[in-house]
Amino acid sequence: MKLEAPFLQLPLFFDAPALAAEVNQLGEACWRPHPQGYPGNSMLPLIAVNGEPSDESFAGKMEPTPELLRCSYLMQVLHSLGATLGRTRLMRLAGQAEVTRHMDQGYYWVDRVRVHVPIVTQPTVRFECGHQTINMAAGECWIFDTWRQHRVVNDATQSRIHLVADTVGGDQFWRSVAKGRAIQSGPPAQPTVRPDVAVRPALIYEAVNVPKVMSPWEMKAHFALLLGDALPHARLAEVRQICGHFVRAWLGVWARSGDDVAALGDYKALLDKFVAEVRQPSETILLQNEILWFRAMGSIIAKGALSSSYGHG
Repeated sequence: MKLEAPFLQLPLFFDAPALAAEVNQLGEACWRPHPQGYPGNSMLPLIAVNGEPSDESFAGKMEPTPELLRCSYLMQVLHSLGATLGRTRLMRLAGQAEVTRHMDQGYYWVDRVRVHVPIVTQPTVRFECGHQTINMAAGECWIFDTWRQHRVVNDATQSRIHLVADTVGGDQFWRSVAKGRAIQSGPPAQPTVRPDVAVRPALIYEAVNVPKVMSPWEMKAHFALLLGDALPHARLAEVRQICGHFVRAWLGVWARSGDDVAALGDYKALLDKFVAEVRQPSETILLQNEILWFRAMGSIIAKGALSSSYGHG
């Protein structure tokens, strides 16, 4: 999600040693290689589609994995966010390893903020986002602008472990964000949420996350981001006009059919025609985050406009 600042520290603080002890008792067998195969990166799924640790997809009912259900304090930390929770994992970065520079593009991340709670770390771990670099201290709670280029470097020997939750938020969560600070502040004397083995809170999970057919109003919002973030270019006005025509044509089908599967052929024809028409004039347009406009549009709109369950995307 695009944010106003590269980093924002939320007014929450947790007992990192208690979290580390809980993670350690899960053992090594639960850890999996990073899906992209980045050297020194591994992960342990906590919330996944249908609670299945091996399912790395984004579409479907999110549920706790067996490993999360074994961790009462991790559940208490997630509950304290006051958010509807999406895909959530423990992310481990070995010593002398890094998360290479990238931005989180794709439909799922456009409207989801990524929450980080460091569990095991050290002062030399560097988290870079845009032109800002910080060290997230153990027990703190951070969100950051995943729309910008970012990377993480662990130049120590000890592994770094973070709780990482993707979420659209919720009323309590966004009130907490409003109280956040863009500049790092020291931890309070006591954790905001203390571990209690007797407490196992009910968490709220995503059940609807990928539309059958993207509504024209959601599509307008995505185009506003893509076109508003584009760097000046001689053909940007032409691309804007093509996008505007496409959204109006999409609205025409939506007004009579909504997400009725019978209209799939009409939607697919419009989408294929638009992608073919906009490709050439937009192929050299860049976004502020250094990503090609056409590539970002493809991952958000071309792949997100029709659910894969409808045979497209």
